[in-house]
Amino acid sequence: MGNRGRQARGAALTTIAASALLAGCATGPALDDPADLILVNARVYTLSWGDPDGEGKPAADAPYRGGEWHPDAEAVAIDDGRIVFAGDVRNALALRGSDTRVVDLEGATVLPGLVDSHTHVVEFGAKLDAVDLTDVATEAQAVALVAERAKSVPKGEWIFGAGWDEGAWANDYPDKALLSAAVPDHPVVLRSLHGFALWANQAALDAGGLTATGAVPEGGEMQLGADGRPNGLFLNRATTMLDAAIPPTPLETAKRQTRAGLMQMARDGFVTVHEAGADTRSMETFEALEAESKLPIRVYAMLSLRDEPLMRRWIARGPDGDAGSMLVTRSVKAYYDGALGSRGARLLEDYSDKPGHRGVSGSGYGFDRALNDTAMQAGFQTGIHAIGDAGNREALDILEAEFRQHPHTQANRHRIEHAQVISPLDMGRFAQLGVIASMEPPHAVEDKTWAEDRLGPERILGAYAWRTLRRSGAMLTFNADNPGSDHSIFYGLHAAVTRRDKDRQPEGGWYGQEAVTIEEAIRAYTIWSAYAAFREKETGIIAQGRWADLTVMDIDPFALAKDRPGDMLNGRIMMTVVNGAVVYER
Repeated sequence: MGNRGRQARGAALTTIAASALLAGCATGPALDDPADLILVNARVYTLSWGDPDGEGKPAADAPYRGGEWHPDAEAVAIDDGRIVFAGDVRNALALRGSDTRVVDLEGATVLPGLVDSHTHVVEFGAKLDAVDLTDVATEAQAVALVAERAKSVPKGEWIFGAGWDEGAWANDYPDKALLSAAVPDHPVVLRSLHGFALWANQAALDAGGLTATGAVPEGGEMQLGADGRPNGLFLNRATTMLDAAIPPTPLETAKRQTRAGLMQMARDGFVTVHEAGADTRSMETFEALEAESKLPIRVYAMLSLRDEPLMRRWIARGPDGDAGSMLVTRSVKAYYDGALGSRGARLLEDYSDKPGHRGVSGSGYGFDRALNDTAMQAGFQTGIHAIGDAGNREALDILEAEFRQHPHTQANRHRIEHAQVISPLDMGRFAQLGVIASMEPPHAVEDKTWAEDRLGPERILGAYAWRTLRRSGAMLTFNADNPGSDHSIFYGLHAAVTRRDKDRQPEGGWYGQEAVTIEEAIRAYTIWSAYAAFREKETGIIAQGRWADLTVMDIDPFALAKDRPGDMLNGRIMMTVVNGAVVYER
């Protein structure tokens, strides 16, 4: 779409006086309770038809004819936070009253509200305040950005950065030398893209009292320099050593940062985030924002299993039963193994690029099985972070054993977070056990430059295997592991259906046989993510009585995916509606 078309579309998002709208339309009878908001002249995909099969073939009742998708509604009416009508414009306008806001979308696309089902929005909000190292290619470039920030920060204050890629840099990790020389008067901690590595200067090591004699957690590595002292790089579970040295963020700062992160998600079309690993301070932040009615979008909190005092309090209390609150807590996030990029993911056989090494998992990575089992028995859903093929097998074994011993726990829709590398022998177990695979389309196209080096040509066939999992009957939910990857829905959809990066590479897609269809991808960000949070009867489709959570965009991904999928990357969010309120409008 050209600039002129975009300007026209943006101008179309205006409130239209009911008396002037669509001359000749029936006014309809007087209503005791008219709609609050009516969206008209839209391409509405309700997703209220049946699921596609495992090969991605649309259901018989889908609005799919002659190989083309067609919107199944053109207007949506909303009242008191619920959808009261989805269908044609004339009948939607019959629900208008004198105070109804009517918005002409002039052909924009309306989808059920988008859900990012695995985020770290507290960290994302903090990153908005930090030095952004995303896409920085070298250590020198990163240090230069930190040094520039230090010019405006009072001496002695901590400086944080985030986004350098621990996978891409794994064969040439940075150390403290250059960073300490350039920024000697501020403690500096730079978090990696996926959070499995921390890089610090000497001032941060001194502030935290970190020396070579410090106890390194099992499953972690504190790298040492030639002088035998910590060189500033902490990998996998050793990151907790440096985290413990960082002063706690004041609550007011955490609230400001977290709300900024949530507002950015709203601007990017998301109506709900699943916060993967909320610790005590994160929960205090969310609860304070909820009490002040300052949560702009819904938060589905997954408690951090690593925070045992928090877990004990919630196990005694039990999971939230109210699915409709802006903050709902009924899930647990548990780390089982490390990341593939930093070679922490647990593999069944040696890393192809590091013979003799298979990664870390279980208690060696801080997984408390007894606490996890207790939470499951108390009614909590658990989402186990598992990356490697051994990590996934062991996580499935743990769930299966708990289901056998306590059959009622199987009903809680447990999840494997990432499900990144899976042995062919374990592919069918997700469906057999009713375990949801919570996966990230961006990870595949970002990891492709080094993933096969880690795994070799055989194991890579079981990595990022969305189609194979779908074919086996597994339920998927898609997300971005934000801020580990760009959470743009347009990037996520493009990666899911093409297996290509933002440069549209490689031609034909990276292991393109594992791509999903556009319908599957959109469902994985909407109704399937609603199912993963026990909300499929309240949201995820556009139908009468459902929550009025909607996303409006200026492209039609259903129309573009077939012949022009790259054009999806140019999409923009035009409006985000949560609980009937417009929380973002371009």
